[in-house]
Amino acid sequence: MHNSGFLFLIMLITLSCNNYKAVKEKEEIKTRNATPDQPLSELLQTMQVEVKNLSILIDKSDYTLQLIADAITIKTYPVIFGPNPVDDKRREGDKCTPEGNFTIRDLYPHDKWSKFLWVDYPNEESWQKHNTAKANGELDKDATIGGEIGIHGVPNNDESLIDEKINWTLGCISLKNKHIDEIYNFVTKGTVITIQK
Repeated sequence: MHNSGFLFLIMLITLSCNNYKAVKEKEEIKTRNATPDQPLSELLQTMQVEVKNLSILIDKSDYTLQLIADAITIKTYPVIFGPNPVDDKRREGDKCTPEGNFTIRDLYPHDKWSKFLWVDYPNEESWQKHNTAKANGELDKDATIGGEIGIHGVPNNDESLIDEKINWTLGCISLKNKHIDEIYNFVTKGTVITIQK
């Protein structure tokens, strides 16, 4: 009994130490993101992150885009969506932003929105959702799936659209121009994008 009680105490101390370590790691991550205006280039250098390891996580409920590497958030940016920011995109014209796992198909300068990161919607997962909705009678049989979804800036450099969370796109993800300009320099074709509720 004495030995088992001692072992139990050791286990509790170990668990407590592990929890403390996890909390400290979270605090460190928050500290890294405590200066949102710090240039991404500096953050990547300070954290010794290789650009090839970057991925994008977009959270629709939080209105955020996070650049992530090795499960650590490097930098977070505010974003907005289409007029229906809640539902998953299943057809053309529903003004929803798609959810799921995607990649950057291409990226290029844009006359109206500074830069455009072309998301590979529709992909196989998107088609499955679209076809299932049709089979279940949730979409008209002649509904089309749509496309041309991207991550881009704002027209006329109007940052108030982002600050006031005005969901103005047709389903794309929009950031401030200075933010898309910064991200554009560190992502490539094939960069993984996750869009979640």
